[in-house]
Amino acid sequence: MIAMRVALYSLIWWVLTNGDASSWWFGVPAVVFAVIASMTLTSPLPLVWSAWFSFVPFFFIRSLMGGIDVALRACHPRLPIAPDLIEYPLRLPPGLAQVVMVNTVSLLPGTLSTELSPGVLKVHVLDGEGERLQMTLLAIEQHVARMFAVHLNNGGE
Repeated sequence: MIAMRVALYSLIWWVLTNGDASSWWFGVPAVVFAVIASMTLTSPLPLVWSAWFSFVPFFFIRSLMGGIDVALRACHPRLPIAPDLIEYPLRLPPGLAQVVMVNTVSLLPGTLSTELSPGVLKVHVLDGEGERLQMTLLAIEQHVARMFAVHLNNGGE
């Protein structure tokens, strides 16, 4: 686990500095600090890499579909939007898995996570009508649960 974090933060440093070897005099302490901070601030969760790799195409497909939907609504002469703030009952346990879900929802076109309360995620949407959003949120939650190997609770906390 530590080796993966060292590799990840080193890669991030390398990308941020465009591979400048002279920056490592500052980069090594920064990577060490980042590893220590991440180990201290986050509880260890098992990661299921095959689930992470299957999440990537799922996310890109949902992003593309959401982007097309938003573009069609924006270009439609009557601008068919019905903005709403919906509440989604979270079944993920509190912690990193919930944070990943909340951020994933905010990255999808037409949605924005606005509040995370115990057992409930509030989401601002362009179209509060329809079941498709609920199905998307459920699918995201199921993918995140598989990625972190956690069980979903029975309807909220």
